[in-house]
Amino acid sequence: RSSDLITKFVLERLRERQEPIPSEDITVVAQRIKERYCYIASDMAKEFNKYDNDLPNHITQHEETNRRTNAKYTIEVGYEKFLGPEIFFRPEIFSADWTTPLHEVIDQVVWSCPIDTRRALYRNVVLSGGTTMFQNFDRRLKKDLKKIVDARAREYSKQSKDPNREIKYEVNVVAHERQRYAVWYGGSIVGSSPEYQTVAHTKAEYEEFGPSICRRNAMFHSVF
Repeated sequence: RSSDLITKFVLERLRERQEPIPSEDITVVAQRIKERYCYIASDMAKEFNKYDNDLPNHITQHEETNRRTNAKYTIEVGYEKFLGPEIFFRPEIFSADWTTPLHEVIDQVVWSCPIDTRRALYRNVVLSGGTTMFQNFDRRLKKDLKKIVDARAREYSKQSKDPNREIKYEVNVVAHERQRYAVWYGGSIVGSSPEYQTVAHTKAEYEEFGPSICRRNAMFHSVF
């Protein structure tokens, strides 16, 4: 999961700097730092320069209490504040196997849909899940996705050979107050619908057919 990878990244940076964190606390502390201080930079290179040119003013002092001894200690939080969430936009920092950034994944998914649905989909990219709650997530995703969409639209406009024809796509990323738990709201709506009992698999069915039954669902009328 991306959330775990970000926590791991923060943890490794703290260890590299040999921050004075008791071993029994380090995972919890890394998670707290991720949730309290991490944010999405609009441009990673520019953010690096800001830190490099004035590092003391970009360091955050984080106070913690040892869970075992109750002794207080302070650690410094720096570059990992914006580097951690870059997994969404620069995944090659974290992995050599998964290198496609989120905005490209979204673009590929939308472009694989029927042509008459694409404009509506680009207008309604709805964020869901705790890791989309980072500050500026919606702005960065919109900016990077719009670059891809606008570049393709310009290319298609040129290919049309009609000087009066300009192809445009509206890109909109929707952040909302129920964003953190949107998946559970969706599940709750499905679960409370009258049709749910006709499409849900029972425990007895699962025990009879095994995990493969999860690949078949009457709701979608197909096999995945």
